Amino acid sequence: MGIFQWQERSAATLQAGGVIGPDERLPWPQTGLMGVQHVIAMFGSTVLAPILMGFDPNLAVFMSGIGTLIFFIITGGKVPSYLGSSFAFISVVGAVTGYSGQGANPNIGLALGGIIACGLVYMLVGFLVQIIGTRWIERMMPPVVTGAVVAVIGLNLASIPVKNMASNNFEAWMQALTFVSVGLVAVFTRGMVQRLLILVGLIVASLLYGLFTNVLGWGKPVDLSGVINAAWFGVPHFHAPVFTAHAMVLIVPVVIILVAENLGHIKAVTAMTGKDMDQYMGRAFIGDGVATMVSASVGGTGVTTYSENIGVMAATRIYSTAVFFVAALLAVLLGFSPKFGALIQAIPLPVMGGVSIVVFGLIAIAGAKIWVDNKVDFSQNKNIIVAAITLILGTGNFTLLFGEFKLEGIGTATFGAIILYALLNLRERSDETQETRK
Repeated sequence: MGIFQWQERSAATLQAGGVIGPDERLPWPQTGLMGVQHVIAMFGSTVLAPILMGFDPNLAVFMSGIGTLIFFIITGGKVPSYLGSSFAFISVVGAVTGYSGQGANPNIGLALGGIIACGLVYMLVGFLVQIIGTRWIERMMPPVVTGAVVAVIGLNLASIPVKNMASNNFEAWMQALTFVSVGLVAVFTRGMVQRLLILVGLIVASLLYGLFTNVLGWGKPVDLSGVINAAWFGVPHFHAPVFTAHAMVLIVPVVIILVAENLGHIKAVTAMTGKDMDQYMGRAFIGDGVATMVSASVGGTGVTTYSENIGVMAATRIYSTAVFFVAALLAVLLGFSPKFGALIQAIPLPVMGGVSIVVFGLIAIAGAKIWVDNKVDFSQNKNIIVAAITLILGTGNFTLLFGEFKLEGIGTATFGAIILYALLNLRERSDETQETRK
């Protein structure tokens, strides 16, 4: 079956409790509606990540569509995934560029060069996996390590919304109102509205912010003049990368996080579909790496497979790759609308800060979920020491200097977790060797 050939199934298949597999699709009108749903599901995070790094969110949405199409082609249309902006780059981009958290990033070129280098290493890891498989990754990064590293991403970023996205008491209260709104949507709604908790919560909080400021005069009013004056159609604004050794060395370690994310997502899709996706693992890494390089080469963010869209698949039981092909095309079309980009930029900063608190917290909890799902045994000193030290290194932004090079935060936590686990695991391997000899 070719890359653009899917076996058509009727909606009755779903109503009968059936599953639409990766190589199948619903009729095109229904496939199109599912594509819209996936665009909405990825929207909140794909837009939020570039804003927090000072990137153009409109370009990020555009390149998420391009990246998903690249991934689709390289995996032969076999792996259902959407590639959106990765949060794993936020801390290191801030360290490389000195970005303050507001407005456009004046040193974006430095970050882009580092992200391209990271994508290149990611692609090379994919080729290695194609040759020798994934067992070496699983030995180097067991669940105790990957869980700690993922948790650290959220914890390390916590200071951004708390310290930089609310300048007075009113804005701090608006942040609180925002994350409460998201929480209420998460708990008291059902179906697709609940799946879109970030987006719906953001819209509710933005409307309340407009009421309090533009109508009641309690704070800085929402300015929609940019949205009104923006054109409906236009070419995205591109940026050129700048390559420096310092930026590349600092950003490349993010590849460890990207590999861990993609590995987990592939295994999740395997479990949900009952189809062996492990055989496409190498190609998935290559596709993600190439997509990241292409995105950063014009000013976009690094990309990664999105758990938000995996959640939609789990809820709908539709795993058709045709849906993601359609979603990618829709994202590309949105990228050609400056009015859409202006609307994103008009979102009040305190509201975005409140959403950030939720998202970063969810990332931290995702790390803990990895421990729970894999039944990590914290009665073992090896595991509890690795997790404890990694969390504090990342949260406290522990920094090491190597001459003029500085490794901090997520970088020290990631390398620290891998090296520390390998060191503490030496005794267990030694005991296994002795048992074998007996």
